[in-house]
Amino acid sequence: MAEDVKHDYHLVNPSPWPLIGSIAVLVLAIGGVTYMKGLFGIEAGQLWTLVPGFLMVIWTMVGWWREVVKEGRTGDHTPVVEIGLKYGMILFIVSEVMFFAAWFWSFFELAIFYPARVGATYDAASPVWEGLNAFAQWPPTGVTTFDPFHLPLVNTLILLLSGTTVTAAHHALQHDKMDNAKFMLILTIVLGFAFTCLQVYEYTLAQFTFDGTLYGSAFFMATGFHGAHVVIGTIFLLVCLIRLYANNMTAKKHLGFEFAAWYWHFVDVVWLFLFAFVYVLPHLVLGH
Repeated sequence: MAEDVKHDYHLVNPSPWPLIGSIAVLVLAIGGVTYMKGLFGIEAGQLWTLVPGFLMVIWTMVGWWREVVKEGRTGDHTPVVEIGLKYGMILFIVSEVMFFAAWFWSFFELAIFYPARVGATYDAASPVWEGLNAFAQWPPTGVTTFDPFHLPLVNTLILLLSGTTVTAAHHALQHDKMDNAKFMLILTIVLGFAFTCLQVYEYTLAQFTFDGTLYGSAFFMATGFHGAHVVIGTIFLLVCLIRLYANNMTAKKHLGFEFAAWYWHFVDVVWLFLFAFVYVLPHLVLGH
């Protein structure tokens, strides 16, 4: 308890969640391999093989984060501990930046070094400028890209607007205006849900497939993982909204909300890069 603490640090009690989480990830990995390739006599394509792992991971996240919330409510999150938690969240977001950097790297590598002529073989020893000539063939001939100034632009405006509403919610919370904070947070969640729905609808209009071209695989991996992060961020904000209604957050103590806002702004920034380089660049600069 807070009154028993004689120092500014929090010594965490023994917890089963790291072990449970590790087992959950292992079960999910085995389920993924089984779904994709088949295992233990089970044919590939059986979606139910993913269910046990997902349920275990969700159970771990709910249980572990519930313990963290309890620690904060009992006063274990002193100013020193909060600084450590903030550093941890920053490092997590940095790791996510590197994750998306890998997809951008993949996209640009394919764009720059994709063979300029059908059937041409890329020569690793050739000068870089010869590879740059292939940029004119990216996306590959025959691939019809999305018009970035229709649905993608609408989604961009939705996500940018959600960034302003979550900032307004944070500002209201800091000034103890709980009703305003709840309203703006609800609006942010609605906008996040709208973005996801439009993204799914956009995929149904795609004139290329994931396994049809290199462009298709790069496009769906980059935008798909971003969409998954939007879903995660929306859930993150929804949990914060539930905690607001449960009076678990105050103007002085709302570290979870701050982290959710940071994560949401990160999602916004990643989308701006995706919109510029995955949607607009191929459509305008390359004439597709």
